[in-house]
Amino acid sequence: MKKRMLAVAMAATMVAACFAGCGNKTTSGSSDSEGQVYWLNFKPEADEALQGIAKTYTDQTGVPVTIVTAAEGTYNSTLTAEMDKDEAPTLFVVGNQAAVKTWGDFCYDLKDTDVYKELTTDDFTLYDGDKVASIGYCYESFGIIVNKTLLTKAGHSLDEIKDFDSLKAVADDIHANAATLGFDAFTSSGMDDSSSWRFSGHLANMPLYYEAEADGWDGICPATIKGTYLDNYKKIWDLYTTDAKNDKATLADAGYDAETEFLNGEAVFYQNGSWEYSALSEKYSDDELAMIPIYVGVDGEENQGLCSGTENCWAVNANASEADIQATLDFMKWMVTSDEGTKCMADQFGVIPYKGAQENTNLFIKQGDEMREAGKYTVDWTFNLTPNVDDWRAGVVSAINQYDAGGSWDDVVSAFVDGWATQYKAAQQ
Repeated sequence: MKKRMLAVAMAATMVAACFAGCGNKTTSGSSDSEGQVYWLNFKPEADEALQGIAKTYTDQTGVPVTIVTAAEGTYNSTLTAEMDKDEAPTLFVVGNQAAVKTWGDFCYDLKDTDVYKELTTDDFTLYDGDKVASIGYCYESFGIIVNKTLLTKAGHSLDEIKDFDSLKAVADDIHANAATLGFDAFTSSGMDDSSSWRFSGHLANMPLYYEAEADGWDGICPATIKGTYLDNYKKIWDLYTTDAKNDKATLADAGYDAETEFLNGEAVFYQNGSWEYSALSEKYSDDELAMIPIYVGVDGEENQGLCSGTENCWAVNANASEADIQATLDFMKWMVTSDEGTKCMADQFGVIPYKGAQENTNLFIKQGDEMREAGKYTVDWTFNLTPNVDDWRAGVVSAINQYDAGGSWDDVVSAFVDGWATQYKAAQQ
């Protein structure tokens, strides 16, 4: 999810477009509902496209569709504030079991709805007891994005990188010669709110995933964790912050823009996800890009693939009016069945688990599929199990910032392990 300043109020032009259509329905794709849709969007990078698709739907059906996008890192707080309003979201994101615990009473049962029947898998469906609380609307991958052109200029190739040690060897060499090359190994690992989720969420997934596999969590959030693989987390974090141009002590609040650095050819490696493909492909061809696994030094990681899953799951507000609920369900079905909707979904979200999905052109998704087909194991999104996710991540970010400023790694271990136990107890209250 790329850095972007983002309004949490919809554009005035969108309001006019939406409400001017009321009572002026056309027969093309028309809805039987007299309600309206308010989608509180989770993905900032998709905002512009979703505003356009909302207008298309309104033009076709006359049904007002409002898209409001929460600023990066503020979705939970924005959702809480918006749900207190008279005109609350009718469509929102409930992306993990912790969120189901918080918002389950607000979730309309999607079990017998038309949009639910369009699903091709229940792998991304979240339940509240027997109730279908939310359904996945995309499937994404994250890893380390590589500028292959720069990698070649540095005298290396993707074939060299098979595990943490080989990644480190390549990165160390690039960093050592950065002044001559004109670029460094890694983009900035900024720890401000616009970027820290990449490391307190996605990178933190690596030690969480391997511990979950070793201890058999089976998709259930444990009351406590051991931190068995936090030395591996330290390895990759130290690599990111050493083999880069900026002093790690400045990462907490300097506001570095890693995406821009990568687009400007300032670094070879950039940890992010398949959602970045749209922005990067505007400058780079597929031949110049690749996504490789996040290697952290565990046994057998040469057989590792990308981290694939979703935290993007639609929920419908059960407290909305019947008309608004129906309007929202109609809109959701249109998004996953119409030519316009499925094209938008494919372009913005990658793979969608629906029967009418259009062929995906996202290079990084394709590369993840190729790894799976070659027999490499997929790293699940275990971070979705995090209790009180915002508070836990905030503790991890604070501890990493202290470490980067010269503090002890023990504080990071405590933030992971003790912080998990604390937030698990808080989530039960």
